[in-house]
Amino acid sequence: MINFIKRECKDILLLLKSIPALVFSLFVIALIAMNLLANKSIDLPFDWLALDCGIIVSWVAFLTNDIIVKHFGPKAASKLSIIAMIINLIVCLLFFLAAKIPGVWGESFVDGSENIINNAINNTFSGTWYVVLGSSIAFLVSTLVNNFTNYGLGLLLKRNANSFKAFAFRSYISTAIGQFVDNLCFSLLVSHVFFSWSILQCITCSLTGMVLELLFEVIFSPIGYKICQRWQKDNVGELYFAYKEKEQ
Repeated sequence: MINFIKRECKDILLLLKSIPALVFSLFVIALIAMNLLANKSIDLPFDWLALDCGIIVSWVAFLTNDIIVKHFGPKAASKLSIIAMIINLIVCLLFFLAAKIPGVWGESFVDGSENIINNAINNTFSGTWYVVLGSSIAFLVSTLVNNFTNYGLGLLLKRNANSFKAFAFRSYISTAIGQFVDNLCFSLLVSHVFFSWSILQCITCSLTGMVLELLFEVIFSPIGYKICQRWQKDNVGELYFAYKEKEQ
């Protein structure tokens, strides 16, 4: 057991050294931004449909995940997802502590409404336990679904596995499934239980969010493909792959 833990720690440390910082940073930032932006709902003309602003950045997390899966594999991507989730929880804790520190937000200086606005901003940043828990569970489940679906689809490709069409095939399908799972898990665990969303709203929100987020993926997937090509050309993660081969 101790040897297993040591191997995993060494594996993760080497993986973190191997992955380009920009992509992993975007992944973590998108995850943190998703939680904050999810606090703002989008006004829609349909009672059966509900969306939040988290959809404008959640596609970044899935696209960067697809890049990592393509180059490093689903297990490595899943480990990085867990690390990113831990970082997100630490940031949530820091936001919570900041909200509890006595003080006034700049935007709360409105005559007669200072306390109401200040408390509202504090509550937005500090969040609530069920929102943080629900988003963490939804993210963990959906990222595992996305990673292994993407990898499994890649195994089906016998020809031109490194072409853009192959990358798009893997990314679009895995992202659609992963986004739907993410949206549905969160809406059922949080929105349905604590905000009285109907099952219909949960499903329609999940489907609509999936379509919108998939649209972003389609638009920006050429960039993701170019990054994968560059990583392959530059032998990114060479030491990590050599270590994994030696361990087998």
